[in-house]
Amino acid sequence: MRTPPQEGRFGEYGGRWVPESLVPACLEVADAFEKAWVDPGFREQLQTMLARHVGRPTPVTPAERLSAELGVTVALKREDLTHTGSHKINNAVGQALLAKRMGKQRLIAETGAGMHGVATATAGALLDLPVTVFMGEQDVERQSHNVFRMRYLGAEVVPVRSGSRTLKDATSEAMRHWVSSTEEAHYCLGSVVGPHPYPWMVREFQRVIGDEAREQHVTVPDFVVACVGGGSNAAGTFAGFADTSARLVGVEAIGGSGATSGQAGVLHGSRSLFLQDEHGQILEAHSIAAGLDYPGVGPEHAHLRDLGRAQYVAVNDEAAVAAAARLARTEGIIPALESAHALAWVAEAAGTPDLPAGSTVLLTLSGRGDKDITTLIARAEESRA
Repeated sequence: MRTPPQEGRFGEYGGRWVPESLVPACLEVADAFEKAWVDPGFREQLQTMLARHVGRPTPVTPAERLSAELGVTVALKREDLTHTGSHKINNAVGQALLAKRMGKQRLIAETGAGMHGVATATAGALLDLPVTVFMGEQDVERQSHNVFRMRYLGAEVVPVRSGSRTLKDATSEAMRHWVSSTEEAHYCLGSVVGPHPYPWMVREFQRVIGDEAREQHVTVPDFVVACVGGGSNAAGTFAGFADTSARLVGVEAIGGSGATSGQAGVLHGSRSLFLQDEHGQILEAHSIAAGLDYPGVGPEHAHLRDLGRAQYVAVNDEAAVAAAARLARTEGIIPALESAHALAWVAEAAGTPDLPAGSTVLLTLSGRGDKDITTLIARAEESRA
């Protein structure tokens, strides 16, 4: 779907569920993006920046030793090799360019794992736009490496101490800040969540992943797999293969499994699937991977699930940690713990009816694992104790 969804809807999901004070800002972003996305000059500028500053196209790497162990042929779309180390930079550069086009003076962002914050800080430095990043206090502690990077790049990092002190609360605080600063600031939302046009716009900025992979793959793979928090790397990857025979599989954290276990509800300006209690209150999510520590998914993922076009599964912390170690030892790649969830599902399902022996798998490696080293060290020390 390259054109905007009607009224921002993906089936029964999506829309624009925001306070009246934010409606004009959302309409402004939607109008600006629709015009920019059909402007060859904007598209050329974005493509040039992605090539010169991000390092696109990223390669597809055969995981030969891992494939031999599992009995399925795995290829990795290497978003970990982008500048800043994750897929988040694709969307951040696109939205920063859009903000300049709109005449905005600064950027607001939320972050969980810190990679979107780093990407936004990088894009802001490149385009001379001051950046304010909201980050849950718990994530500030466990992702101190990325907090340093953001501040080193000149961004202000604001710890959020409410609620679970993770990504959900950082997103809420960023949206509250945007309400009071819409005329001079652009909210650079990092995933395919939030009010229209964000789920569609972020998917379009991220579809470069899937479009490249489709061109790079000699034949259409049997399975296309990606991790899902809000779901931007998966949405971008799936966009390149939605019209093929490939089976699409989104892998969530078991403690943040909105698509797998959620119910329809509204959060952060959008109707989608969220973890809720019997009274409809949003539950707190938990994952060892900060980027998956979100209680729901973007509305397009909810729609793809209902259609049966994509399958969503959940993986626990232990399996993700084991999968990260396995990839490091077989392929010399330390993945982000978010991506390790997708790897874990492939390892668990290989040779079963869910992923038959001999299948071909394209897996998006959404980011590199530098940011998770402290977490992995702590987990190793716990296991030795």
